[in-house]
Amino acid sequence: MITRRTVLQASGLAAAPQVMTAQTGPLKVVSMVEFEPAELAKLTQGKAVPIRLVVAKDRETFRKELRDADIVYGGLTGADLDFAPKVKWVQSPGAGVESADPKFMASPILFTNMARIFAPGIAETAMGLLLCLTRGITKYYMPQFAKRQMKPVGTVKSPDHWELGGRTIGLVGFGGIGYEIGRRAHFGFDMKVLATDAKPMHKPEWVEELRDPSWLMEMVPRVDVLVSAAPSTPKTRRMFNESVFRKMQKHAIFLGMSRGDLFDDMALVKALKEGWIGGAGLDVFPTEPPPADHPIFDAPNVVMTAHTSGWGPDRQRRLVDLFAENLRRYALGMELMNVVDKQKGY
Repeated sequence: MITRRTVLQASGLAAAPQVMTAQTGPLKVVSMVEFEPAELAKLTQGKAVPIRLVVAKDRETFRKELRDADIVYGGLTGADLDFAPKVKWVQSPGAGVESADPKFMASPILFTNMARIFAPGIAETAMGLLLCLTRGITKYYMPQFAKRQMKPVGTVKSPDHWELGGRTIGLVGFGGIGYEIGRRAHFGFDMKVLATDAKPMHKPEWVEELRDPSWLMEMVPRVDVLVSAAPSTPKTRRMFNESVFRKMQKHAIFLGMSRGDLFDDMALVKALKEGWIGGAGLDVFPTEPPPADHPIFDAPNVVMTAHTSGWGPDRQRRLVDLFAENLRRYALGMELMNVVDKQKGY
């Protein structure tokens, strides 16, 4: 199977491999996250060395336990570092790392995240939001349902409902989220797929074009659906602004699926109210939750979820499995999965 990692390694573009050594003694893991008994067993049993996982109930206990800890599941603040002389690795329970403490990010501690773990649920939510918009469910039928009514809108030939087959989706960010949305859009709905990503990588055969981020403004007017799926970094914040929305086709739909600070919410409201674009599906927002008086609630043809698209029991199973696998690898001195490039922020 060709993956981003194998292509980067083959091209010489991957980061230098981690220098890891096999562990010879017990490992102590400290966390403030509760685990169920079955999850604890999966994390601690069957490893090359004994693993003791301590769950701290408060910050004071957490810092006391840090003093002889090897690994942290969760996060470390700059102030925590003074209590963590032995910690060599932090496993984040999330995918985005933009909120990580700058002092920790400047430290030599290895940092891994949960990239791609939440992508299946996010991708399914994206397609659900999209269908609500293209099939008139949000604009025409949900308001009727709230009034205990149900009447057809438009005619059998009118554009009030449109199909995804043969249409083009543009993915900004082709990591876990972008890849999974694109795969579902192509194989499930016969859509053409265009994408941009900051990392050089293999282009799957089902993707028509995959280019670097400088291609964005050329791609935007070609797509029927534009998807925000990039990580939050200084280069990506508010990248979806008035200039981008004005370039979109009038019927095109914007999907915000990764981080809310990637789009200018007021520019989006303007684009919706003035008809520059056809609609928006949002799982994320710059301010979460948006205040009740925010004009997004008055904008036409919008459907929103509350940054919950990655939730579900399946993602929890994948999350525990990844941490368990990384613990196994760490004990054996093997390269870990999902190592964060602290300088790039993803």
